[in-house]
Amino acid sequence: MPDREDLIKNANIDKIAKEGQKIYDKIKIKYEPEHNGEFLAIEIESEQVYLGKTSAEAVEIARLKHKDKVFYVVKIGYTAADTLAGLFKEWN
Repeated sequence: MPDREDLIKNANIDKIAKEGQKIYDKIKIKYEPEHNGEFLAIEIESEQVYLGKTSAEAVEIARLKHKDKVFYVVKIGYTAADTLAGLFKEWN
């Protein structure tokens, strides 16, 4: 199994972002506003979504089913820019 770094290097990030956002736009009504501030990890090929209190938790849950995938992660109820800013703070 490839390690996470290799998965990310070999992933088509633009495709994941575009497809992930399309999927989220279709399903966000199921999650907003009651889950605002939580995170979804979306596996774009199966369109399966995994809910977590943090981005790390959502991805950890998703990886149980899809060990070799890179996920689109979105903070529910926030714009993509807000999500990226929040994730940057978590990583640093």
